[in-house]
Amino acid sequence: MKSTLTLLAAGSLRRAFIPLQAKFTQQTGIAVDMVFGPAGLLRERIENGAACSVFASANRQHPQALSDAGRAHGLQPFARNQLILTVKNTPETAAKDWLALLSDNSLRLGTSTPLCDPSGDYTWQLFDSLDVDYPGLGASLKQRAIPLVGGRHSLSVPPGEIASRWLIQQDLTDLFIGYAHYASALDGDRSIRNITIPQPWNIRCEYYLAMLDESDAARQFCQFILADEGQRCLRGAGFLAVSDED
Repeated sequence: MKSTLTLLAAGSLRRAFIPLQAKFTQQTGIAVDMVFGPAGLLRERIENGAACSVFASANRQHPQALSDAGRAHGLQPFARNQLILTVKNTPETAAKDWLALLSDNSLRLGTSTPLCDPSGDYTWQLFDSLDVDYPGLGASLKQRAIPLVGGRHSLSVPPGEIASRWLIQQDLTDLFIGYAHYASALDGDRSIRNITIPQPWNIRCEYYLAMLDESDAARQFCQFILADEGQRCLRGAGFLAVSDED
């Protein structure tokens, strides 16, 4: 009888893990039930007793908390990401660079939700980074930021939609800070524009795996993610491998 795993994974991993899981199951015969969501809220579900064989988080903090509590083991990084700006493409925004856009108080700024979703935590780190070289900007951005997704009572983004584009097209925000791996999927949409946040201000977003059971199936799945085929799926979805240079 073949095993079935339960994977709880950060929502940003959906585009990488759906094909990754299909290849893993095809090769091993091991089925994987996948649940996606904000990693902080997934951690709470695990703490409250939700079934989970493998936890794939968009940061180290949440699996580390489970490990510290004796609930998880085998923490290891498996992918990296960065942040980008996505802005409504208008004559007013077309000529502005990343800093001018962030400094424009007339633009509504959407983010994910800190504490619940690592994307929000990374965004707040970005604000702190900016404040060092542009005093007052980070504090102003924290005041302006509207956490629209990734929270306990956030808007529900329709299946298949990317939050940044959907929120802008629904006229819920003018500018959104999100993960850079979505850029390739957003390319070609002339209603929006993606702008790179340059170094040294951009944030290194690190993704971590943790096992919550001792099964061979869970171990095989983690090994598959870290091996060449799993890493190709992640790169194909726009992620950086742990070994990649920024």
